[in-house]
Amino acid sequence: MTRVIKVGGRPQVDPALAGALASAQHRTPGSLVVVHGGGDEVSTLQRLHGVVSEFTGGRRVTSLLDLEIIRMALSGSANKRLVSALVAAGVPALGLSGEDAGLLLAAPLDTARFGYVGVPVSVNTTLLRHLLDGGYLPVLSPVSRCTTPAEGLTLNVNGDDAAAAIAVALEAEELLLVSDVPGVLRDGVPMASLSLDDAHRLIDDGTASGGMAAKLQAALAALEGGVERVRISDIAAIEDRERGTELTRVGSVCT
Repeated sequence: MTRVIKVGGRPQVDPALAGALASAQHRTPGSLVVVHGGGDEVSTLQRLHGVVSEFTGGRRVTSLLDLEIIRMALSGSANKRLVSALVAAGVPALGLSGEDAGLLLAAPLDTARFGYVGVPVSVNTTLLRHLLDGGYLPVLSPVSRCTTPAEGLTLNVNGDDAAAAIAVALEAEELLLVSDVPGVLRDGVPMASLSLDDAHRLIDDGTASGGMAAKLQAALAALEGGVERVRISDIAAIEDRERGTELTRVGSVCT
């Protein structure tokens, strides 16, 4: 029984996060993989370097300079800060990036449009299972190794995409995408469930845009890849298994 939890940048500054993850890990040691983002931290570091953030379809356009900044922000400070908080909470957390041991391999998405941005194509499940069997909690930055070195060794991968790929590869019971909202909202209220068709509709008509569109796309990929359960919610959903918006393969709740 494996759960993959992706934590967005804003929830990472919430002091409740480490305790919620620690409780989940202590309850079922060796069952949890955490993937984190850190978009706000990346944007802040970009500004310090005089770089303006640019997004297309919820994805960060990434130059070579941006890539180094993303490495520093995600694989460096964000990763180690979260690991430190988890270790302080009594969790044997281990920080890694997709570059370590080729943990995540990615192919360029659209170099002309996005620059050094990739989509996951393979996951080193042998390494992850080895860590899980040892009782460790892997904490992963989604910065990944490129499958085509001629185009560069490293690619910026969206954290939601990375988490979905890992969940599929590990045949996870659940993928939980933790955001700063309690679920996918309709008229300000979180929806209890959302079908595949509804999710596609929300993306296509622009109701879900930016980061939420990216989350829904990752959720769809996970479900279509065989993950049993996908939810979008907030930190409280780590312990409350009924909280948030659950993506389902059948049914329709949108009107």
